[in-house]
Amino acid sequence: MLDLLAQTGLNAVYAASYISLVAVGLVLIFGVMGVINFAHGELFMAGAYAIVALYAGLNVPFFLAVAAGLLFVGCLGLLMERALFRPLKDNPLGGLVASIGFLMILQALAVMGFGVRMVHIPPVTQEVIAFSDKVRLPVARLYVIIAAIVLLSALWYFLKRTRFGWALRASAQDPEAAALQGISITQTARIAMFIGAGLAGIAGALTAPLVSVNPHMGHSVIVTAFIVIIVGGVGSLEGAIVASVAYALVHTFVTTFWDGVLADIVGLSLMLVVLIVKPTGLFGSADRA
Repeated sequence: MLDLLAQTGLNAVYAASYISLVAVGLVLIFGVMGVINFAHGELFMAGAYAIVALYAGLNVPFFLAVAAGLLFVGCLGLLMERALFRPLKDNPLGGLVASIGFLMILQALAVMGFGVRMVHIPPVTQEVIAFSDKVRLPVARLYVIIAAIVLLSALWYFLKRTRFGWALRASAQDPEAAALQGISITQTARIAMFIGAGLAGIAGALTAPLVSVNPHMGHSVIVTAFIVIIVGGVGSLEGAIVASVAYALVHTFVTTFWDGVLADIVGLSLMLVVLIVKPTGLFGSADRA
């Protein structure tokens, strides 16, 4: 029983790692730009297909393919900012609808380029860390965990210790006051979009060898990300990380001991309970940022 609990805990840590990367990116985009990016799950999918094309198709070294996937999806984010969100910056509903349209375009492009069937990518490594006979952590999953810790720590340092990070935080808290201080709102939006999209892209790239890649894989990811940011508090990066860990633990343990469908129901119920008790989320406030 203890081995099963330990193995489930390791699985939950892995799930929390990629969920937190996606959710933090989504929160960053919303906090700075004030738009809900419904295509964020498809950015995760685009990162996964970058691995399909480069690593599985062209035999590019895995970590080089991951870096290329991050840059590719980050550039997709810049394209979205310039073509969709900037022209509609005074119309949040319009930006939301535009992101749904972009979501469908990305799905259609994935179908045209790779087909509708699930793609299985060759494993990066077969190595496994064995804590005991029944408790094992594949090294490929360890890569995801390490990447999440490193990237989220780097993001924290960027936001708290650098001038550009201060500019992003100022733009999120009060765009008008930030503009009066000479901060370019357009520039901060670009930075936020590139980082947010890149985090989703690298999450998709790193998990691609561990899942079945398909054009609709972003659906479950974006639903989970929305649950997480609502529980953590819309606009709170710390809340997104804490809620990612809590959601992953609950979902993984319920799936292991009962059923995956029940785990989805419990996850949604957790969101509803938090909204009833604290409508702004665990770390949220009445104001955006």
